[in-house]
Amino acid sequence: MFENLESLKENYKNLELKIADPDTMKNMENWQKMVKEHADLKPIIEKYNEYVQNKNILEEDKEMLGESLDDDMRDMLKEEVSAREKEITTQEQELKILLLPKDPNDDKNVFIESRAGAGGDEAGLFAGELLRMYNMFADKKNWKTELMDINEQGVGGIKEAVFMVKGQGAYSKLKYESGVHRVQRVPATESSGRIHTSAATVAVLPEADDVDVHIEQKDLRVDVFRSSGNGGQSVNTTDSAVRITHLPTGIVVSCQDEKSQLKNKDKAMKILKSRLYDKMLEEQNKEMADERKSQVGSGDRSERIRTYNFPQGRVTDHRINRTIHQLDDFLDGNIEEMIDALITYDQAEKLKIIGDDKTA
Repeated sequence: MFENLESLKENYKNLELKIADPDTMKNMENWQKMVKEHADLKPIIEKYNEYVQNKNILEEDKEMLGESLDDDMRDMLKEEVSAREKEITTQEQELKILLLPKDPNDDKNVFIESRAGAGGDEAGLFAGELLRMYNMFADKKNWKTELMDINEQGVGGIKEAVFMVKGQGAYSKLKYESGVHRVQRVPATESSGRIHTSAATVAVLPEADDVDVHIEQKDLRVDVFRSSGNGGQSVNTTDSAVRITHLPTGIVVSCQDEKSQLKNKDKAMKILKSRLYDKMLEEQNKEMADERKSQVGSGDRSERIRTYNFPQGRVTDHRINRTIHQLDDFLDGNIEEMIDALITYDQAEKLKIIGDDKTA
């Protein structure tokens, strides 16, 4: 079943030798690539070694069953064989998951965009709560966050905000958050106690490198204007805010969070690159056959993915039909249980597709 893993194991050993070789370290860029490849292979090889060891012990136990044994010894050996067969089945499943094609963006930093949707002021308040939720989740993961831009509304919410999350595997965890998040609750301003439904849209974009996206300067229009956001008089009296328009696509990015025009331009360019990269990935996904796309990981931002129901104290993810009944805890950034469930579902769907391909 895992015949190719022997050559992968050999490759892993060769990488180990090369990494330890002082001559290899002279080319630091190449050495770092080898270190990363070695780290990516490590969980696969370790699991494979456990699997092979268990298979060998199982064969030995089965051979012993063919020998002359007393009843107690035979019963004990049968139990051991049964337990080991179950363990091997589990390890086979774990190996299949480890061997699934890896999303090349999984290790990248991300930009999270939170935008108020339908529902007026209440939608803006909820968009702000989602921003806080992801910031708290990032803190729990010891990831760094940086606010790129924010457009606030008068009642304490936000019209839209963009912030960056830097950390190992940030995109692999957060990519499932793209889509429409719906909230059901009684607004503070509602005197009759009626439950309102509002929505906010979340977009999770992998940070794009220069290798991923090339932007021609002639394709850009850069406008500067006076900031209208927070930051004091010095912000409002200089043309520090920057708006960049990518003429071929019509994508517009504004940034006014910094007092420096150069810093705002730098932030806006980072966001623009990631939006262009995201657009390119979206077009590639559209070219794929529908059955080849993982339903959970498609990142369709028009899809209603989750409902936060305050009267019932629950949050429900509609893609996997999973409900968690600690809503306040969830909004405090404790979203790992839901994310892990989404990852497990996504992996199962991908394994199913591979299985269907083999039987087709």
